[in-house]
Amino acid sequence: MGTFLKKYTTLTKALTCLLLSLFFGSYYSCQQNPSTSERVIAKADLQGIPEKIDFTFDVKPILSDRCFKCHGPDKNAIEAGLSLNKAEDAYIALGEHKDRFAIVPNQPDKSELVHRIYSEDPNLVMPPPESNLDLSPKEKAILEKWIAQGAEYKEHWAFIPPEKSKVPSVDGDDWGENEVDRFVMEKLQLNGLAPSPQASKEKLIRRVYLDLTGLPPTPAQVNSFVKNESPEAYENLIDSLLQTIDYAEHMAAEWMDIARYADTHGYQDDFERTMWPWRDWVIHAFDENMPYDEFVSVQLAGDLMPDANLEKILATGFNRNHKITFEGGTIPEEYHVEYVEDRLQTFGTAFLGLTLECARCHDHKYDPISQKEHFQLFSFFNNNKEKQTVPLPSETPEPFITITEKEANGVLSFINLQKSNKKEVPVMVMYEREEQKPAFILNRGVYDQPTDQVFPDTPRSVLTFPESYPKNRLGLSRWLFDADNPLTARVVVNRLWQRMFGTGLVSTSYDFGNQGALPSHPQLLDFLAIKFREEGWDTKRMLRYIALSATYKQTSVTTPELLEKDPANKWLARATRLRLTAEMIRDQALAISGLLSKEVGGPSVKPYQPEGIWEETTGGGGGSTARYVQSTGKDLYRKSLYTFWKRTVPPPSMMTFDTSSRDLCSVKRQETNTPLQALVLLNDPQIIEASRALATVTLNKYPKEVEKQISYVFQKATSRLPDTEELNMLREHYEDMKVKMDNGIIEASEYNSIGEFNAEMDVTEKELASLSLVVHTILNLDESITRG
Repeated sequence: MGTFLKKYTTLTKALTCLLLSLFFGSYYSCQQNPSTSERVIAKADLQGIPEKIDFTFDVKPILSDRCFKCHGPDKNAIEAGLSLNKAEDAYIALGEHKDRFAIVPNQPDKSELVHRIYSEDPNLVMPPPESNLDLSPKEKAILEKWIAQGAEYKEHWAFIPPEKSKVPSVDGDDWGENEVDRFVMEKLQLNGLAPSPQASKEKLIRRVYLDLTGLPPTPAQVNSFVKNESPEAYENLIDSLLQTIDYAEHMAAEWMDIARYADTHGYQDDFERTMWPWRDWVIHAFDENMPYDEFVSVQLAGDLMPDANLEKILATGFNRNHKITFEGGTIPEEYHVEYVEDRLQTFGTAFLGLTLECARCHDHKYDPISQKEHFQLFSFFNNNKEKQTVPLPSETPEPFITITEKEANGVLSFINLQKSNKKEVPVMVMYEREEQKPAFILNRGVYDQPTDQVFPDTPRSVLTFPESYPKNRLGLSRWLFDADNPLTARVVVNRLWQRMFGTGLVSTSYDFGNQGALPSHPQLLDFLAIKFREEGWDTKRMLRYIALSATYKQTSVTTPELLEKDPANKWLARATRLRLTAEMIRDQALAISGLLSKEVGGPSVKPYQPEGIWEETTGGGGGSTARYVQSTGKDLYRKSLYTFWKRTVPPPSMMTFDTSSRDLCSVKRQETNTPLQALVLLNDPQIIEASRALATVTLNKYPKEVEKQISYVFQKATSRLPDTEELNMLREHYEDMKVKMDNGIIEASEYNSIGEFNAEMDVTEKELASLSLVVHTILNLDESITRG
């Protein structure tokens, strides 16, 4: 028996060594410690591990998530003298006698990292138990195989300038409209998937209308498109939508989140500010299709441009959208630092996709950005000629410009000053000081602990600041759009992709750093970035290009196989179902009911909201924001873009549907699903009123024809006609509502009195209320608030 076991063990070792030599490389031999071999075979699932380990896509995410907190770029947080951020740091000798190495290329058995990740000793294992982090068997095997293959380091993918990718040649070339589809098809085939059929024409027109304008098509527009057999029908539709003011306003709504726009200053008393003329400029810029490089540059530094006019100076209001305090006893320098930090964070999030704020108190723990580099960037925004304390709420914090009727009829003709009922309005802007305000590295980021002085400069890991550029905001904008900047074009095309598909090619559109997600289609991202830059940063052209792709036009209908293989739709084998944004849900209800006011620009308005919210949260300083005074007339029905935004009490219905709070720059909203959302749709006076208004239109169009009434409403809300089963269910619901009113369960006159709209028509209260309740039900359907 003993002889048999000995022979069995010898055979097992031989087979194990053979497997490992095939898996890891020739350095494994039969003389190797068998415990290593047994360990790997026992724990690691060798399937799914790439033949060639790629540092960027296989190793870096593991190190960043599990190791960089203690062994990353932050020099002040490095444990045991080991940083795994760069090769030269990871390969150094360690220990008291400098006789150990975390990583020895090609020799995992001599690499302490390998011993530690497999150790079962709680005092030695990495990550340590107290970190609440661990590595899966597959991740351990990837790290070991990477070292076995030479432990090659690469620079983080986002810091390498994009290169032109060869468009893939794939099987199934008959599918696809442009290069986007080739890149997508390549990934689909690699993952054993195939694209979905094209969506129906009703679904497609609804999708592209909502994505490009924020509003649904009318039944007449749907019917016309469905009947149009021209091969250019869809392309012509896109071109027409891109020329509408609705497109410009829809793009501006997203920019309000990015620019953290609000109508109040924030902080305790949260007094009103006048920044809506800057919002009018944003709408104008999108309407004119201002190239993205110019659009951003004038917002960052329009006042510093050689040809600076009033329009370009107005654009710099982007930098002043941050919160401002009016509280007594504040320390001016403290808030000056906070304001500059806000501008810096916005710059990093909006244009670089980097969490620059993480380097305020210490070197960034995950990205190669030092605290010194943070404050060098800080100094670009440090020189504003601003007044740090503002004693009176009626004052506009300096610097500002005053827009008069003369300017509004001239160079600033896009500003709706007439709507304000004022002859002039002040708007905060940026102006540089005559003398440079010194900037310092702040110990732990605290305003009153300056250390070494720093001067304007940029992170070298991104791009060295050229000597030829001026060291001010104008130079920074040139650096941002320098041909060698690896981030700017990628970040913006990723956000445009996110607008059209719900998720960017980099799902963390706010973070392209080491902690961010890897691009699902890296070659496609680079292809689009270079295309966008070479075609003049033309936003409309890029959105048109994406919308024309077969990838975009797929149906959102899924299958059990797709849900199993790709539940998040990462590989784009179908269109993604997306709930409408908070603004779109309200604007759609107003649009299909006929209530929507299409006036463009001007001051913000105050639609319905629950009574008493402002009064309960006021800081006690008085002013126009102490109590909510609801708008009247057409102002009740303006687009949600123009809704008054109080920072401390944002519009509650919109917040329920995941809109940004506007306290800080936001480039991606959450998408939650909560009971409160259903309650808003059921009880918001705006939705109930819109239901009654649409019922009124429908009763006038199809008097006494209930089924036609229901079909008309259903198509307006969903862009398609109901099927027989849906029509029967809604007809039964209509009859049920009538019975409940006859029995006094629902009071028709009470329901019909909600909202300011008065229905003047020759029908009974019960007839109007019955159809209104059916309309209200349709507006609550999942399909009505979903794009797809």
